Amino acid sequence: MGDPCGIGPEITLKACADPQRTVPVLVIGDVEVLARANEIVGTNLTIRPVASVDQAELAPGTVDVLAASSLPADLSWGALDARAGAASFEYVRRGIELAMANEIRALVTAPINKEALRMAGVPYPGHTEILADLSGTTHYAMMLATDELRTVLVTVHESLRTAIDAITTDRVLDIIRLTHSTLQRSGLPMPRIAVAGLNPHAGENGLFGREDLDIIAPAIAAAQSEGIEASGPWPADTIFMRARTGSFDVVVAQYHDQGLIPIKYLGIEHGVNITIGLPFVRTSVDHGTAFDIAGLGTADHTSLLAALTHADRLSSGAPARR
Repeated sequence: MGDPCGIGPEITLKACADPQRTVPVLVIGDVEVLARANEIVGTNLTIRPVASVDQAELAPGTVDVLAASSLPADLSWGALDARAGAASFEYVRRGIELAMANEIRALVTAPINKEALRMAGVPYPGHTEILADLSGTTHYAMMLATDELRTVLVTVHESLRTAIDAITTDRVLDIIRLTHSTLQRSGLPMPRIAVAGLNPHAGENGLFGREDLDIIAPAIAAAQSEGIEASGPWPADTIFMRARTGSFDVVVAQYHDQGLIPIKYLGIEHGVNITIGLPFVRTSVDHGTAFDIAGLGTADHTSLLAALTHADRLSSGAPARR
């Protein structure tokens, strides 16, 4: 459900009520908060508390809610609150637990607030770190996807100065391997992976820096020797356009803004955040808690609906739930 004070409850109900949703959904969250959101957005759904996954009926017009918090009525929309931060962490923790036990096929997350987590004493900066730590995952990465473009990041939330130092041959190769295996599970037997260069014009053969020659190119060569269809390093100012027009299935970007600007330019409401490398499928919206509009009923649920669709597609080959 995401942060109870943000737009997560609203977009959750809108996505559940949307006739385009085809995947069955169990919501992990707070019953009372969802009931308030139900009135605000006018979805007229029946909020049905359940104590376990097996109790979910998944009936039309009904939202089965696995209650993972009991929040006070004075919780305000659009406000930073430690209680909301603690609750949003508990929703994610419970989802990881269910996914690891193979009780759910995939985990889809609405937005949480990093500052609210910190206020609650939660020692993680965001979803990705929580997911990795609680699932015991050491090799993972962030993939952003729309219907037109996919990109995977070598480095994520760090300054550009430290990101450059964090780009190593082993790290780039690891990301290429994760990207390859993830897209294979989604139905692409031999995904075409384009690797973006770090420097302008991919270094212009060493003229604009040697990182592309000495660090990135060897990782690509190693991936190719393993039978992975990877190529590059390609100039970053054109490779996303080439991938969007069909020359490649995904772009491996070297740092946060290099990969996210093209995705978000195509429309943030259509973007999906996918954590690859986890022992289960996890997707998320590509936006934040939007405290400025929380409680107004106007939040767009398009990204969450897309996240559900991607989760369904990526987990279609998962083992049957116990």
